[in-house]
Amino acid sequence: MSKAIEASTRRPIMRLIDVLGKRWSLRIMWELKDQRMTFRELRTKCDDVSPNSLNSRLKELRLLNLLDHNSEGYGYTKWGHELGEQLVDLNDWSKEWGQSL
Repeated sequence: MSKAIEASTRRPIMRLIDVLGKRWSLRIMWELKDQRMTFRELRTKCDDVSPNSLNSRLKELRLLNLLDHNSEGYGYTKWGHELGEQLVDLNDWSKEWGQSL
């Protein structure tokens, strides 16, 4: 069993927060919420993140079964889609919260 998978079985929420807290992870998930994208398209959407950083984040998100890759590019898995819906809800919540500050 890989260390990433093993760690996720102990405290899944902590593993998810660790992964999403890494630079570019949330941005990648956000940009893919509406459509699949090629590496180049995703890199452009992410303000020209370095190829190494993007590759690293994509690899980890794929390992955790949040993203997959096919001939159309990168996109959500079933789990990624469910997480994406939660991110949209969190975005809506954050807008209201931000106005209250």
